[in-house]
Amino acid sequence: MEISDQLRCLFSGKVEARNGSYVVEIPEQELRLGDLEADETYRVAVLSSSTSNKPATTDGEPQPEQTSQTPPVEEGEQRTVEIEDIGDQGDGITRVERGFVVIVPDTKQSERVTIEITDVRENVAFAEVVERVSYYE
Repeated sequence: MEISDQLRCLFSGKVEARNGSYVVEIPEQELRLGDLEADETYRVAVLSSSTSNKPATTDGEPQPEQTSQTPPVEEGEQRTVEIEDIGDQGDGITRVERGFVVIVPDTKQSERVTIEITDVRENVAFAEVVERVSYYE
């Protein structure tokens, strides 16, 4: 699938019925990060979460069967990231390529840290802090 350079954010959400309409909620974080503005109009693409549906190419023809994408991180890899949010268990959350979630314990929201990936699963990875990084570096 070709992704436009105009893409502002990417997240998963549920379509919910509300008062005779259908609503997709945008996570608050997408507005906090400055990718979106409240009360503005955006084009929205809806992609099936079903793996049995083959997405179409731009000419409408189905794409050939593809294997699922592998996580964009590997165990032992180090990255410098910003902690975007705090999860229900109190761990820091950051996102890397394609919105892939990395959970980092012992961090605070908005903190910049260098992390080492310790465990990679299909849809989430876990990491430990290697170094706390100043914003002025």
